[in-house]
Amino acid sequence: MVGTLYLVSTPIGNLADITLRAIETLRTVDQIVAEDTRNTRRIRERYGITTPFATSYYQGVEKERIAPLISLLEAGKSLALVSDAGTPLISDPGYPLVRAALMRGISVVPIPGATALIAALVGSGLPTDHFAFDGALPRKRGERQAYLRSIASETRTIIVHSSPHRLFSDLEAIDSLFPGRSIVIARELTKVHEEFLRGTAREVLDLLQARGKAKGECILLIEGTKTPLVQGNQKLAEELSIILREEEISSKSALRILMHAANVKRNAAYRLLHKD
Repeated sequence: MVGTLYLVSTPIGNLADITLRAIETLRTVDQIVAEDTRNTRRIRERYGITTPFATSYYQGVEKERIAPLISLLEAGKSLALVSDAGTPLISDPGYPLVRAALMRGISVVPIPGATALIAALVGSGLPTDHFAFDGALPRKRGERQAYLRSIASETRTIIVHSSPHRLFSDLEAIDSLFPGRSIVIARELTKVHEEFLRGTAREVLDLLQARGKAKGECILLIEGTKTPLVQGNQKLAEELSIILREEEISSKSALRILMHAANVKRNAAYRLLHKD
């Protein structure tokens, strides 16, 4: 019988933030596949988990370690994949292994739990009904500016990672393009010094500069624009989307027609075409 690959969410800081199901899974699988065994060992010790580690699985060795892990699963062993913190695959290694397992007919079971971006979102005070997670802001200035320009008309709350040594330059870039937009910095989530900083990019930047430096890993949230469409195209876009849906035109074609005919962004067009 083929084994199962479990994707087990672990705490993002506070070790108490782990589910009973996650603990039970880590106890009963044959081996644990960890991004960094040093981090996962703290969880094992806290909850009396004696399950041995399989080979570590981190960025840079993902492809070369897929084959031996798939072999274990096909031999009937059940594995639990865990990242350094939070939910596996969310800005962490694991996607190639999951794809390989599914292609071989191996069952992949997610064990939900802590996720930094969701914790940051619900505590931010920004809209939560529509949001997008874009990983980390580009490091190079030109690429970062290009990315920020690409989300200028985005109406959803945008969530990105930012590191302490790049946070100041990230905020400077946001302030230069979106001077009045609300942003939130969520840092050290679930830890002793957890903190949410809210305001414009300039206000938050001034506060952090007064402190001298930024500390801890940060989640950066950017408020979506309230004027996503070109003035005068809103009504046209809504009426055209209704016609395209009634005519049962393919999703791909309808999206392209609406974007060009009404001069709307892809995300806005998609929402209109899939509106209840």
